[in-house]
Amino acid sequence: MELNTPITLQEAANFLKIPFKGTPEAEIFGLNVVHKVKQGELTFVDFSKYYTRALQSDATFIIIDKEVDCPEGKNLLISDDPFRDFNKLTQRFRSFEPSFCAISPSAEIGEGTIIQPGVFVGNYVKIGKNCVIHANVSICDYSKIGNNVVINPNTVIGGDAFFFKKRQNGHIEWDKLKTVGRVLIEDDVEIGSSCTVDRGATGDTIIGKGTKIDNMVHVGHGTVIGKNCLIAAQCAIAGKTILEDEVVLWGQVGVNKELVLAKGSVILAKSGLTKNTKPGKIYFGAPAEEARKYWREAAMVKQLPELFAQLKTLNIFNNKKEEKVTEEIL
Repeated sequence: MELNTPITLQEAANFLKIPFKGTPEAEIFGLNVVHKVKQGELTFVDFSKYYTRALQSDATFIIIDKEVDCPEGKNLLISDDPFRDFNKLTQRFRSFEPSFCAISPSAEIGEGTIIQPGVFVGNYVKIGKNCVIHANVSICDYSKIGNNVVINPNTVIGGDAFFFKKRQNGHIEWDKLKTVGRVLIEDDVEIGSSCTVDRGATGDTIIGKGTKIDNMVHVGHGTVIGKNCLIAAQCAIAGKTILEDEVVLWGQVGVNKELVLAKGSVILAKSGLTKNTKPGKIYFGAPAEEARKYWREAAMVKQLPELFAQLKTLNIFNNKKEEKVTEEIL
């Protein structure tokens, strides 16, 4: 999330009432989670597994819950609860703003765009030219939609990110990271009915030009979908995943978080993808692997009963115990 007006390290520390290490007058230009953070921006880390990742990231400012040496070019804010303090900062600059009408006065809607009955358009939304937004679609705050986009009934654009921190207070509690990101939909995209496209936790969820999405598809927070992708019904794409251009997901595919699906990858129906893909390859299965490999192995498994029968006929198994085991397998 970019800040309209930068704040200094000293101002952030004063607001949060916590100590810091670094240059007091250094300016913070944005707030972002660690996997998206850029130079000039602030992130947070509260888990030892990610200390090194955060300290070596592009972040210029880091809220951290451990006393460490301040790396060159970094500025640290020392907090007993970085998650809480990061939420405080994001809410200072982009807190929830209620709407009191179906189409917010701050929304911008381009020439030739059709808005059907029952549509909700939130604060600071921008919709381009010649779009068709069908009945009962919700387009939440800060979403940005290009030209010639079609969104079918009952779809939600810009729902909150599914991002929670587990806390133990005698019982498990789930503390929510406040969502302040956006959804960006480029030109010539079509989205089916009853889909959900979550906005980024702090950054952008992006759907590239010319991509077509079928009904009942979920796109998780911070996902980036490239140009001219095709996503069939009931697919679920977890957060922070990247689909490069021309990727195809057939029906009911599940994609794990933080993966990269290379250009032209095809994932066949009902597959569960747990690892990155290679360009132009076809994948199938759960967990998914290259389809040719999967089919070869499936064919070999079907041949096992016949193979065991042949071995038995040839008296390969001389020991009665081994023969009994073989009969149980068959």
